Amino acid sequence: MSFKLTYATMFNPPEEMHVRFEAALATVRAGLGAHHRLAIGGADVEGSTSYVKKSPIDGAPLGHFPVADRAQVAAAVAAAKAAFPDWRATPIAERVRLSRRVAALIEERVYSIAAALCLEVGKNRMEAIGETQEAADFFSGYADDFLKNEGFNRALADDPLADFKSHNRSVLKPHGVWAVIAPFNFPLALAAGPVAAALVTGNTVVVKGATDTPWSVRLLADCVRDAGYPPGVFNLIAGEGAIAGEALVGHPDIAGITFTGSYGVGMDLCRRMLAGPYARPCIAEMGGKNACIVTDAADLDRAVTGIVRSAFGMGGQKCSALSRVYATPGVADHLVSRLLTAIAAIRIGDPTRRENWLGPVISARAVGNFTGFAAQLRGQGSEVKAGGERLDSGALAAGCFVAPTLAIAPPLHPLFGVEMFLPILMVARVATAAEGIAHANDSALGLTAGFYGSAAEANYFLEHIEAGTTYINRPQGATTGAWPGYQAFVGWKGSGSTNKAIGSFYYLPQYLREQSQTVVE
Repeated sequence: MSFKLTYATMFNPPEEMHVRFEAALATVRAGLGAHHRLAIGGADVEGSTSYVKKSPIDGAPLGHFPVADRAQVAAAVAAAKAAFPDWRATPIAERVRLSRRVAALIEERVYSIAAALCLEVGKNRMEAIGETQEAADFFSGYADDFLKNEGFNRALADDPLADFKSHNRSVLKPHGVWAVIAPFNFPLALAAGPVAAALVTGNTVVVKGATDTPWSVRLLADCVRDAGYPPGVFNLIAGEGAIAGEALVGHPDIAGITFTGSYGVGMDLCRRMLAGPYARPCIAEMGGKNACIVTDAADLDRAVTGIVRSAFGMGGQKCSALSRVYATPGVADHLVSRLLTAIAAIRIGDPTRRENWLGPVISARAVGNFTGFAAQLRGQGSEVKAGGERLDSGALAAGCFVAPTLAIAPPLHPLFGVEMFLPILMVARVATAAEGIAHANDSALGLTAGFYGSAAEANYFLEHIEAGTTYINRPQGATTGAWPGYQAFVGWKGSGSTNKAIGSFYYLPQYLREQSQTVVE
């Protein structure tokens, strides 16, 4: 591309981007209905069964996707285990070269992959192109980080011995077979990031995508295959968590796991990885119940723009999505009024179309969850000010569309403690910014948080907020928009098992174990 696109810069792209996306979309649509395969031991193989994935936009079938049985999962792990000795011995320069080749292939295919993401997930073209570019940046960025750190092989001081030369080193080494379990909302980027980190550090990989979004991770597998990795270094399985996922995480040859998904599942995986004959690493990113504080000193132009983008972008189906706003008395009514105006202006519909910003939620199950939460917001002291209903008329009838929803509620309403993962924003009035921060911290989760107010207030917020990723006075997104190389993306408390950030210089060492080496001459 002749321009750099990130989540923060995607709101005013050049016309070239739209022209190229439209052409790619037409080509992708012409190829719908294909039969897709697993990737095991360097070969594309049929699943034990298959299913038809349908688009949440209109129910149109996208293709036939494989389901792995337990034997195929075991075969994938065995292939990765067999490939590990040679792969960990592969020179760093070669691992870096292959990683950069994957990045180049993703960039070459950025528009066609983005078109598939639109159709499969229901995100708009800007979000889809951004995610695809992010996936490429993970492969190139982690390769750069590994090189910059010289493979994490460091000489230490010699022992102070008079009669001997005693040389010391600290060497970080790969673990073995690494399992990657990706979510539905960023099926490409949140598979690509852990896969890129695991591979460049010398681990071999078995990756499983979500059953709601099997296509994107298959397109990633195509890029890895075409880059020329040795057989067995990368393997793709698919299927329900209760069968394929359970067979993967329960396999004794899995040396480490990266998981992105719910708090309940992530905590269970962490406990299981600690419960064997020895502790194994589990990098779990487990979502958020993200809050924003708006004070009387806030710039409402920035606040409204950032809040709407973070609360309703991709239908609120981001772990970083904003779902709670705490506003002080002098600004609360003005903020709500302006939010209602901004929500009314959101264009909803087929997200592959340029004019539509908000597409469907992922599935009929998500629509049912939305309906239930909307009913709860019509009681217990809360009031729905906008939205609260399914959109099922006209062109939206065949899809999974719901209205972006704004509710006013008391700070102790029970839904302030529930990660809904939907386009629902709740606003509560608080007496002070400190009270809002206290409510924000009253959660088991601590992923992202935003603030709009004065510089002095912002300093207090940064000192006291219990969240790993924070944004101050940011119109590009109150709580969303982290990009590799610009913002580290990390969760505290129940939002992350390691408190180390995706895309930061602390990330790669999590895929390695340290060996202290002392050699005496």
